[in-house]
Amino acid sequence: MKIEEYLETLPENLLSGEDVNLPDKSLREIFNFVELGKNDVFYHLGCGNEKGVEIATNEFKVKKAVGIDNNSQKIKQAKEVLNQKNIQCQLDCKNVEDSDFSDATVILFWFTDENIINQMMKKFDKLKPDTKIITIWGPLPDCLPDKVNFPYIINKTPFKKAQSMQEQLLAVFGVKCVDFVTAWEFAERYTKSIGSSEIRNDRFLTIIQTLVIWINAKKLGVSCSDEIPESIQTYINIMKMHFDIDFEHLLKD
Repeated sequence: MKIEEYLETLPENLLSGEDVNLPDKSLREIFNFVELGKNDVFYHLGCGNEKGVEIATNEFKVKKAVGIDNNSQKIKQAKEVLNQKNIQCQLDCKNVEDSDFSDATVILFWFTDENIINQMMKKFDKLKPDTKIITIWGPLPDCLPDKVNFPYIINKTPFKKAQSMQEQLLAVFGVKCVDFVTAWEFAERYTKSIGSSEIRNDRFLTIIQTLVIWINAKKLGVSCSDEIPESIQTYINIMKMHFDIDFEHLLKD
């Protein structure tokens, strides 16, 4: 089956990231990267649990921490945990599109739904200057990142617009062109950041992401070679032979 067809067999919430909570170590890496501190007002949009606001409050001593999620059960459980620990944070059950975060200085925003992202861009554009929005894997649409520690990306208002997708991709990876080594390195960083107890699953995800990164780079004309690297072809063959997942058609489109 084509890779797109395989992805469609996976649970929708897995693809959207709805049920993927970042490990504590990743949250700390993000907060250190963005230099979160006592003068910050932090919002975790689509928080899923209390961990983000808890760590921001307890360890990084932010002025204010707010978690927003539209899953009432998750918010209820998160509030119970914070109450038991006597931690003062704000947790709101609502859609992020309907939320007011105009006082934010730092926002963690990890969504893949294009409709939500497009709606949020209108709200982000109205934020005060120098507000930092952390995304994972890719920057905000049509924007150049302010700072990158892949897969964590800081987008800062007012946004600097990318002239092309090629410019945006190379700005994220910090290279002049994308080869197999670059694709694998960045795919592995992403896999490690979202965490998993299954090493086998991590490697499987890394292979898929590596192929996606390199093929996208080739289609955008920013791969280091027009020829398919031997390692890329090997993994394409492995995915086809052992998992019946086809990437070949992407190279022909």
